[in-house]
Amino acid sequence: MKRSCRAAAVIALACGAAACAGLEDGDPDQAVDQATDQTVGEALVTDGALAHRAATRYLVLELDSLGGGTASGNSINDLGWVAGSSTLPGNQTQHATLWRYGATTDLGTLGGPNSGVSWPVKNDRGLVVGIAETAEDDPLGEAWSCSAFFPTVTGKICRGFVWERGVMRALPTLGGNNGYATGANRRAQVVGWAENTIADPTCNPPQVLQFRAVVWGPGRDQIQELPPLPGDTTSAATAINDRGQVVGISGICDNAVGRFSAAHAVMWEDGVATDLGSLGGISWNTPVAINRRGDVVGFSNVEASAGGSFRAQAFLWTRGVGIQPLGTLPGDVYSQGLGINERRQVVGTSCTAGFASCRAFVWEDGVMTDLDAAARLGDDDPLTTANDINELGVITGAAVDDDGNQRAAVVIPLPGFLAQPR
Repeated sequence: MKRSCRAAAVIALACGAAACAGLEDGDPDQAVDQATDQTVGEALVTDGALAHRAATRYLVLELDSLGGGTASGNSINDLGWVAGSSTLPGNQTQHATLWRYGATTDLGTLGGPNSGVSWPVKNDRGLVVGIAETAEDDPLGEAWSCSAFFPTVTGKICRGFVWERGVMRALPTLGGNNGYATGANRRAQVVGWAENTIADPTCNPPQVLQFRAVVWGPGRDQIQELPPLPGDTTSAATAINDRGQVVGISGICDNAVGRFSAAHAVMWEDGVATDLGSLGGISWNTPVAINRRGDVVGFSNVEASAGGSFRAQAFLWTRGVGIQPLGTLPGDVYSQGLGINERRQVVGTSCTAGFASCRAFVWEDGVMTDLDAAARLGDDDPLTTANDINELGVITGAAVDDDGNQRAAVVIPLPGFLAQPR
């Protein structure tokens, strides 16, 4: 079976009539218009939870790339849209990629070589957000946050983008050159971070300018700054839910990529930042995703003695309990929580020392399960990371094939008779 057909099978299993309406005439966008008031995930959240609890098998499907050897599914919404990135032939450039209803779409760039969707977006109304380079060189010679998510450092200006109905547009900054968009909610609010015009002395070269967490929208080109915690100079927003709760990081400028920029994990409510705590570390304290009821997952360094070195493990934060460690799979030392749904099903990756090998996991009710160790159907390449999960319990992430190529993947829990051996 071709991967495009497999992707269509994913949608058949992962969405209902409301979300799939309009597909018969070949217009994927019609599905969005007819499924905005009640998403498939909201209607079938209980079924999604039962699917995972009852599942003895998972269906693993790999998705087409844009011709290169590295692709990853990083976001899956309740319509079954998978967004992420894929390298082009030669593996020197990467483009944001959308997989929906059996089709693979190159979302393009803002004129530069690279783009990508690197975080769970969670919008169910046809909006995709991410990062893209322009054709313009950065006048300050910064590497900026985007460079850590692209295959090459190009020196181009990078901006957050919104893609909707085939059109990509750049999001404004706070006066600086660069920006970064991570997530969006159903109210068309987009979050991320953007540079202002202040030369921040806490930046490590080549980074020069300070950056702050921002909310764009819901109006076009609206931008609101979210301040860091008192005593910090920078902030960055990583996710937003439909209640307008925003999570992210607060710290110093550093390298503009994690580390001491993520001295504190925070939540903003009505523009006010609250420290969510840590697992003991002083860096890499990073929320990645938040569900509609305000549960947060991410990763945090587990000991202060690690300094700025990455020694992180996955966490779950809830208002009643606070921050709690999720641990790792047996034999591993690092982990990251990367996605969560309403049922507190958490997905992520668990890795050995030095990231020599990584495995995708799903965590539920205190138990972390290796998705590769579970009985499975479909493609059998090892799953290295699970990056997001929707309300039906459908997961997206990446697998590595025998040739060392990384493939975007979708993992579907099979309930009932579908899970029974034949």
